[in-house]
Amino acid sequence: MPNILLSLLLIGLVAGVAGGMFGIGGGAIMVPAMVLLLGMDQKFATGTSVAAQILPIGILAAIVYYQKGNLNIKYSLVIALGLVIGNLFGAIFANQPYISSETMKKLYGIFLLVIGTRYLFFR
Repeated sequence: MPNILLSLLLIGLVAGVAGGMFGIGGGAIMVPAMVLLLGMDQKFATGTSVAAQILPIGILAAIVYYQKGNLNIKYSLVIALGLVIGNLFGAIFANQPYISSETMKKLYGIFLLVIGTRYLFFR
């Protein structure tokens, strides 16, 4: 048990650094790490990642960005509203009986590939 807790803490730390630097963490860092490094089921890892993000985990980083003039609170609140609603619909979809963990892995891989390709080759 202590090894998994240490592994989860390290995953959280890496995701936190990435979140503070790039605004990513849950889907891009935590979920793949839990699936690939800890052998968790895709849906279980996704649920764990979502639950880990319930508390205001970005509050300290947001304060730094705000102090440096790199944060628009109005925009953030609008995005947060979309996140709340989008997370609900995403969770409902992902937990349908006809959506397997293997399908989730493939959809996630396609998502990352499209985003990565866009970042690497297009403006």
